[in-house]
Amino acid sequence: MEHITVLLNEAIEYLNIKEDGIYVDCTLGGAGHSSLILSKLKSGHLYSFDQDDYAISVAKERLDKISNNYTIIKSNFVNIKEELEKLGVNKVDGILYDLGVSSFQFDDGERGFSYNYDAKLDMRMDQSKNFSAYSIINEYDYDSLVRIFYMYGEEPFSKQIAKKIIENRPINTTFELVDVIKKALPNKVLNSKGHPAKRIFQALRIEVNDELKVFEKSLNSALDLLNKNGRVVVISFHSLEDRICKTIFKDNSEIKVPKNVPLIIKETPKLKLITKHPITPSDEEINNNNRSHSAKMRVAEKN
Repeated sequence: MEHITVLLNEAIEYLNIKEDGIYVDCTLGGAGHSSLILSKLKSGHLYSFDQDDYAISVAKERLDKISNNYTIIKSNFVNIKEELEKLGVNKVDGILYDLGVSSFQFDDGERGFSYNYDAKLDMRMDQSKNFSAYSIINEYDYDSLVRIFYMYGEEPFSKQIAKKIIENRPINTTFELVDVIKKALPNKVLNSKGHPAKRIFQALRIEVNDELKVFEKSLNSALDLLNKNGRVVVISFHSLEDRICKTIFKDNSEIKVPKNVPLIIKETPKLKLITKHPITPSDEEINNNNRSHSAKMRVAEKN
């Protein structure tokens, strides 16, 4: 199973790595970014977050071949501040988020992340939690299903799909869910490009793992951890994540002064935007890795 890291060289270049710096990879996954960061450190240290036992074991094997200047933290990156404080780390020089779902999760059919494999409805990134996609599909009421399908999947047929799900309960597996979704959709949609279940599976994954709230809270905490001139790099894969990143970066890179109030003291905003517009993968990268096509990277620096 091959994990291809998206925007690998671009992300590391924009992190502006110092060999004695302290860096955080919030999304260890296949250790693509972590490996390259670690290879550039001499006296510095890398802290990498992941909740997935399998990803951690594979990554550890890979990182051990480079150096031992790293620490893997088995925790959700929402706990970035608390977990680093436990290790005596209060300031860092760079933080990276790669918000794409790891290939380990998509390609492991039993995890229930993919509509291409038949498996129990699951989608938990942290498998010690009880709440899963099965809980949502079989327990949420109509209004709640419509809300998450609209909000997180931007699915235009949310109401029809929610109604069909409730009519066909219990739904136990990914393929059963795909069949129900197909029954709810008009033929023109079924015959169009792209998998008919893609938006619903995305919405379920976000809801199961509370991804948007977790990211928003984590990114705000991350800004407080950065040293002066420290950078935060965010790679997102859908518009909702990108919007959160864009908003937080914008809010922290501007000084808002009420109208008619003279600016006596010149304040400096917390951040400086390094990328005014998001960086996207090259055509070559998209050809080599189709999963990269929706990636957007934004970078900011602490003033």
